[in-house]
Amino acid sequence: MRGAGGVSGARVPLDGAWTAVGSDGSEVPATVPGSIHLDLLAAGRIPDPFVGDHERHVQWVGNTDWTFRRVVAVPEEVLDAPRVLLCANGLDTLATVRLNGTPVAEVNNMHRRWRWDVREHLRPGENVVEVAFRSPLPVLAERQAERALPEWRGVLEPAGRAYVRKSPATFGWDWGPVLVTQGIWRSIWLEAVPVARVSDVWVRQRHRSGAVDLSVAVAVERSSDAALRAVCTVALDGAEVAGAEAPVTGDTARFEIEVADPALWWPNGMGEQPLYTVRVEVLSEEGPVDVPVDVGERQVGLRTLRLVREPDAWGESFRFEANGVPFFAKGANWIPADALVTRVTPEQTDHLLGSAADAHMNMVRVWGGGVYETDGFYDACDRLGLCVWQDFLFACSAYPADDAAFRETVRAEARDVVRRLRHHASLALWCGNNEIEQGLVGDGWTDEHMGWHDYDRLFNGLLPDVVRDLDPGTDYWPGSPHSPGNRDEFNDHARGDAHLWDVWHGRKPFEWYRTCEHRFCSEFGFQSFPELRTVEAFTEPEDRNVTSYVMECHQRSPPGNALILHYLLDWFRLPTDFGQTLRLSQVLQGLAMQHAVEHWRRSMPRGMGTLYWQLNDCWPVASWSSIDYVGRWKALHHLARRFYAPLLVSGVEDGTRVVLHVTSDLREPVAGAVVWTLTDLDGAVVRQGRQPVEAAPAANTLAGEIDLADEIKEHTPRGLMLWLALDVDGDVLARNLVLFARPKHLALRDPEIETHVEAEGDGVRVTLAARRPALWTTVAVDGADVWLSDNVFHLRPGEPRMITLRSATCPVADVASRLRVESLRDTYA
Repeated sequence: MRGAGGVSGARVPLDGAWTAVGSDGSEVPATVPGSIHLDLLAAGRIPDPFVGDHERHVQWVGNTDWTFRRVVAVPEEVLDAPRVLLCANGLDTLATVRLNGTPVAEVNNMHRRWRWDVREHLRPGENVVEVAFRSPLPVLAERQAERALPEWRGVLEPAGRAYVRKSPATFGWDWGPVLVTQGIWRSIWLEAVPVARVSDVWVRQRHRSGAVDLSVAVAVERSSDAALRAVCTVALDGAEVAGAEAPVTGDTARFEIEVADPALWWPNGMGEQPLYTVRVEVLSEEGPVDVPVDVGERQVGLRTLRLVREPDAWGESFRFEANGVPFFAKGANWIPADALVTRVTPEQTDHLLGSAADAHMNMVRVWGGGVYETDGFYDACDRLGLCVWQDFLFACSAYPADDAAFRETVRAEARDVVRRLRHHASLALWCGNNEIEQGLVGDGWTDEHMGWHDYDRLFNGLLPDVVRDLDPGTDYWPGSPHSPGNRDEFNDHARGDAHLWDVWHGRKPFEWYRTCEHRFCSEFGFQSFPELRTVEAFTEPEDRNVTSYVMECHQRSPPGNALILHYLLDWFRLPTDFGQTLRLSQVLQGLAMQHAVEHWRRSMPRGMGTLYWQLNDCWPVASWSSIDYVGRWKALHHLARRFYAPLLVSGVEDGTRVVLHVTSDLREPVAGAVVWTLTDLDGAVVRQGRQPVEAAPAANTLAGEIDLADEIKEHTPRGLMLWLALDVDGDVLARNLVLFARPKHLALRDPEIETHVEAEGDGVRVTLAARRPALWTTVAVDGADVWLSDNVFHLRPGEPRMITLRSATCPVADVASRLRVESLRDTYA
């Protein structure tokens, strides 16, 4: 939040080189921000826990206490200040902080930002800063022995994680390793405050016709009695559009500023994402008139963004509106991008969120078992138009809400994070927890659940009170899933949000999704394996079988690999080899999510959102992600770019009939036609037609119905394919394919795909043509990571497909020789 300040901007950075000493006497160079696992890995003291079964051999790290220490020279200008703060933005988790041997603080919450006045403990010259961490595992064991908290946990995962305010996922999850981290995981520094510092800038908005009124409240911490004034400016793209000046009264300055003709911020696909800079300079009347004693800045998007719940024909709505315009939420769930989260780079975050936006997503849910993400994460969401559903960090466990000390650290944590994130244009919702109402709460405490009374203390009392006090402009939702007014059914189809796992955990067929009438689905998913190159990085050749020990170490859902194969054999033939099994599992995953999302988009406005589980991975693993740990798109992500596109054409087969739909997220009607072509398996046209349609804005439109009884009788369901295209003014804006039998029963022949490659700017243009239908055609460049404008698509004879390909690791001249194109037929024996 803070900009480059004046006199009070004197800082002594403490990031960088430290030393870590273990309770076993071992010593290792350490890097801050970081974690002890990364330090040991860099020193060659532990094997890479992401390779093979090494995770099991590094569990001693989390059971050891680690003290981090460094010596720092403090300049005289810092010592001259009446206040010097030791600022730590993240300590993981239980620790004693010492300065020159004197205890400064005891900390117990990974999610908090800490500030202590340490001026009296500093001395001229060298000073020793020490953070002594204690393993949380003995604390969990001790507290769990006193009272066992009901929870869900899996392989290697310790019991009682909810007793400590630490990222739950560091103790393992059904997609992640057990790596119980310790360390200074976010920046730490000393900060001199000679006069005053800006501790917060709170910007609230009031929208009216032709203008937005900003209420800006500036919190100032004083170190002197000097008279202070504050200057506030509002700028767009570097040009000042409004401003004001006010005295600092006590510890606050307030401004009321009008922004005329505002450029509104919109979710991805609905408009642009202009961001205004609100800058506050605090100046001392006793100092230089043009040198601020401190500066605070916020980037804000001018918009309204709310969750609308109101009675309707089906029960109660659950839809989001931006600037008064309803929109269908299209997105995925976000987990930490690395199990050792401190090594996630801004470039990795930008790639993952940029990939979400590329797939036409407009929302991500930051799931409640990870961390409150970096400022850069939310900044990227602001830029990309990705609305953020933000869980508070409670997941899949009962919590000791009857403990007053626990409630107080939660309150401090919540106030911290709400203040830090409330200005973001992308922030759409605060949510209390993940899945506690899904079987972990009941009438009273038992071995299986906590009581509603204590649940309500946190999720219907403390947390919404914090949001109401500090961010009243953002809606609060107590848990996900949650059915308001119905504690007997957490997935009520008439109201609230739902987590639907009947497909996958419940082993129901993909077609089950078409029976769902829920208002908003915030979790549903299906697993796949990462691609072969990702798997090769953590396996040896002898491990490359989905039933091998190492492959099962990298699968944390107990029935996972067997369940993938169960569904795969329902839809596809047994693949020819290991690599094809991995690839086909991804096609299978994409097919599952396509069934679900297309159905919910067709159900608008009854259903108004789908956030599939999950966008990303935290290590190389078989999981529900659409982007693997390395950042490689799985087939699902390519399919998502089509099923989340602003215009969607789809067909629902019902016996011998196919009902045609056009679904639009656009804000204006679209006139066009659904062009349908029925072919045999060699691509010969059996019948074709054109159905004019005017797609209504932000709605699903029934485009017509085709009766194919005669054709199916003649060719059988196994002998036909129905190709769909949405034609608008001669351009095909959406495509789809309807099959009448499982793909495993299609007697496909070699499609004989031909490719033509030519340079185009910094990439290449690839044209593909097939003599026979090529289903789920997949383009890759051997040994290289590539960006593709389209992939994993159906290629029809007589309709060449042109795609663009770019790679930072493969020269353009080498693409043709390294290009690999496969289709479903290549998985046949």
